[in-house]
Formats: sequence, structure tokens, C-alpha cells
Amino acid sequence: MQNNKMKNAMQGAFILTLASLVAKVLSAIYRIPLQNLVGNTGFYVYQQIYPIYGIGITFALSGFPVFVSKLVAEQETESQKIKVAQKAFVILSVISLVIVVSLLSFAPEIAHGMGDVGLTPLIRCVSLMFIFMPFLAVGRGYYQGIFQMIPTARSQVMEQVVRVVIIIGVAYTAVNQDWNVYRMGTWTMSGSVVAAIVSTLYFLRLFKKKIFRPLPTQTGPIASYKKLSKRFLIEGGTICLFAAIIILLQLIDSFTVKNGLVASGVSNKAAKSLKGIYDRGQPLVQLGLVVATSFSTTLLPSLTKAVQKHNRYEFKRTVQSMLHISLAISVAATVGMMTLMPQINRLLFGNTEGTSAIMIYVVAIVLAALIATYNSVLQSVNVFKPAIVAFFVGLGVKLLLNRVAVQQYGINGASLVTILSLAVILVFMQLGSSDSLKGNLRLDIGFFGKLILASGSMVLVVNWSKMVLLSLFFNSGRIELGIMIVVVVLLGGLTFSGVAIGLRLFTIREWLTIPYGKKLLKKILDNKK
Repeated sequence: MQNNKMKNAMQGAFILTLASLVAKVLSAIYRIPLQNLVGNTGFYVYQQIYPIYGIGITFALSGFPVFVSKLVAEQETESQKIKVAQKAFVILSVISLVIVVSLLSFAPEIAHGMGDVGLTPLIRCVSLMFIFMPFLAVGRGYYQGIFQMIPTARSQVMEQVVRVVIIIGVAYTAVNQDWNVYRMGTWTMSGSVVAAIVSTLYFLRLFKKKIFRPLPTQTGPIASYKKLSKRFLIEGGTICLFAAIIILLQLIDSFTVKNGLVASGVSNKAAKSLKGIYDRGQPLVQLGLVVATSFSTTLLPSLTKAVQKHNRYEFKRTVQSMLHISLAISVAATVGMMTLMPQINRLLFGNTEGTSAIMIYVVAIVLAALIATYNSVLQSVNVFKPAIVAFFVGLGVKLLLNRVAVQQYGINGASLVTILSLAVILVFMQLGSSDSLKGNLRLDIGFFGKLILASGSMVLVVNWSKMVLLSLFFNSGRIELGIMIVVVVLLGGLTFSGVAIGLRLFTIREWLTIPYGKKLLKKILDNKK
């Protein structure tokens, strides 16, 4: 019985991880055809407001649901689980109401702060999605708390599919009907509201049968609203902040990049176009992070188990494995992107504008992946203060330096400050941790040396194969360029994997953790024999 329950929970966790990956990939990829349809200025309009949507979706998708599931799982009886979900819904409804009213009331001021009053209707439109945040967070969190992952998985994919279809459909219509960029932006943002409504309807039965029904007064001990609110603020808030770290840095960009460019003497029209070019890096970073973090998170159950059993050796081994995997995969993805960036930029966005800024920006993949891993480790032992302090220090660096850097160095300056902010967060998280945790979070020099050799070998192969294929496909179209990039990426990936195995970069356990790692390891070892 217990084994069946554990098996079902593990299967559910796998399905939820897969659905989350699909949702994140959809959320990153659709912005490429969107930019191709509406151009740099249209993309700028959308991306200026996207961080507000991104914060909302983080609250409803990967922030508060995780915390609500933790609250539900802590309860012993069914009635206690329902009661704590009801209280969570009330708390989140208050938070949601404050956000919606604030965004609707101050939309003109926010748009003015971004340097573009034309963005006002977009802000008001996207604010409406926060109405549904309590339904989505509690619905997903409740089911995850009772180890039923299918409803959450379905709602995630459903929400992203509906939203992406609406956005691409609106962009296509806007181009053909010659809409102005602000009308286009408002209608694309409506996709997030419609998607939230559709996803909420999926949880309607749960709310009718359980959340909205009164329970007997004797349900067992439940934390008061005051205690729960405090936990929402500290624990739930930390989860949300770090899940939205890149999005919050993008929000600062929305207020400072375009304004900084104008202050440096760039015309208003040119500044909008340059901001749209700068925003090309965001879907690339998002895709890189999906790959880098999804592999290491497969070890989270092992980490939790080690904490529960007070097994220090297993805890340290799991932490080291998570760091090894997230660092190696993120470095490989970042170095590969940087080497191929002129070609990737041209393939995805039609030209090579802003290549240097995007090359700097994708370094965020490495830093954000390590921050996510550090945060998972700290949360596993219920340590929140170092992460919160580090987060606000890093955000402060971005706020203080971004506009100045943009005025001096253009969009390259914004990319550099993003990297500096993430580096500051990582350093402060390390410094603020206890001595015992610092020991677990420290990587040995030998691993770095092997990683440099594997990455360097990959760069040599990628550069050589790129030069050969470019000479064959000189001045060819985007289709030929796409074929070339796929071939080069495969060669680079095989080179990195082969050198990594030869140098024993990963332990056998770490290889088995990576999807298809067992098959890849077996093939390469068979070839060696």
C-alpha cells in the first residue's frame, strides 16, 4: 500500500515536471514568431508589460502553489487540509485585490515611469489576470498537497496553449489589419486573462465541492490567519521572489532601459526599437534555464529525504550533485549560445542586431541556475534570511546602476548590470549561509578544471564545424542556417558529453540523474571498448 502510494507520487511528480517543462518552453518559444510578426517596436511594447504578467504567472504557477501544497501536506485529516486551503484562498484573495486595484489605479503613473503613456491600457488589461491568481494557486496547491499532480499539469499546459494561440493569432491579425503597436499589445495581453479564466474553470468543481463549502467547527488545530499570513510573507514570498528573479530584473529594465537610451540622446522611436532588440535575449535565457534547472531538480526528492532522515553525508552528496549538474549544463548551454549567437540571432530574429548585448545577457543562465540551486538547498533546511537579504541587495544593484550603465554603454550596459546583479545575489547567498552549509555549497577546483576542458573542447569543435558549414552555406537563407545550427549543436553536445565522460566530470549517479544519461553513458563506454 505504502509502495503504491510512493509510486503514484513519483509518477505524478514526473508528469508535473514534464508539464512544467512544456509550459515553460511554450512561454519562451512563442516570443520568437511574435517578434518576427510585429518587429522590434511591437516586441518592445509587449516586453515592457510582460514582466507584470510574468510575476502574476509565477505567483499562480510555481510560487504560491508550491507553498500551498506544503501547507496542505502538513495537515493530518481531510477536513484540516480543506480548512487550510480555504484560509489560503482568503489570504491570496486579499493580496490579489490589492494588486488589481493598485495596477488599475496607478496604470497611467506606471506607464509614465516606463517613459511611454501609450502602455496604460496594456497595464490595465494584464492586471485583470491577478483576479484569478487565488483560484489557480489554491487549486494547484491543494491537488499537489494530496499528491494528485495531473490536475496541475493539465491546467499549466492548457493555460499556456490558450495564451500562445491567442497571442500569435492577435499578432497575425494586427499585421494584416495594420493595427498600431499599442492596440496589438493590449489584445495580446488579453490572452493572459482568457487563459487564466480557462484554467480557473478547470478547478471550478474543486471549489464548489470543497473550498466554498462550510466545514464543521471542529476540524482540528489550524494555524490562525495571522500565523499563516506571516508564513505566506516569509516562506511563500521567498519561493515567489526566486522563481521570478529574472522577471523582476526585466521589470527594472522596463523602467530604465528605454528612458536611459533617450537620456543618452537616442530618439524616442530608436530607443523603442533598441529596447525591442535588447529583449531578444530574454526567451533565450528562459530556454537555457529550463534545460539547466530541470535536470538538477530531479534530485530534490533525494535532498528532502536526506533532510528528514538527518543524513548529513547523503545531504552533502545530493547538494554537490545538484550543483555539478546545474553548473555543467548551464555552462555548456551558455558557451554554446555565445559561440553561435550571430547565427542564432539571424535565424530567430532575421538579423544580427544586438548580438553583443545578447551574448552578455545569456551569461545569466549560469548565475540564475546556481541561484536556483542554492535557494533549493537553503529552503530544504528552512533557512530563508540569507536568500532574502541577497535578493534585495542584488535588486538594489540593478536599480542603482542600470540607467547609468545604459546611458554610458547602451543596451550592452543593461546586460552587464543584469549579470552583476545576479553575481551579487549568488555571493551574498554564499556569505550569508552558515559554515556547515557553506561547506556543502563549495565546489572543488578539480571539477572547475574538468568543466573548462569540456567546454573549451566543445567551443573548438563548434567553431571549426561552424566555419566549414558557413563556407558551404554562404549567403544562404534561414532554413539552411537552421540546419547548420542543428548540426553544429549536435556535434558540440556530443563533444561536451564525450570529454565529460573521459574526464569523469560527473559521477555515475549524476549521469543516471540526467535524462537519457544512462543511454548516453552506455553508448560512449561501448564505443571505447
